[in-house]
Amino acid sequence: MENNQTTFTPLADEAFLSLGAEQVAYVKAINLPDGAHAIGIFSADGKPMAAAPSVEIAQALIRQHDLEPALVH
Repeated sequence: MENNQTTFTPLADEAFLSLGAEQVAYVKAINLPDGAHAIGIFSADGKPMAAAPSVEIAQALIRQHDLEPALVH
């Protein structure tokens, strides 16, 4: 009888955070220091990159930099 179990090796935190770093930027709603609402743009490792007034503008900015936008809920 064959053993068809797959074993997984967990990724180190740094390796996990770097997945998609060169391809994806994440967007989510944020509050700016002055209390205004905006859409934050973040790198795959969670570092803030920019803010935009709408999701559509955030996505356009991301695509202008040859990245693919992904929404964070």
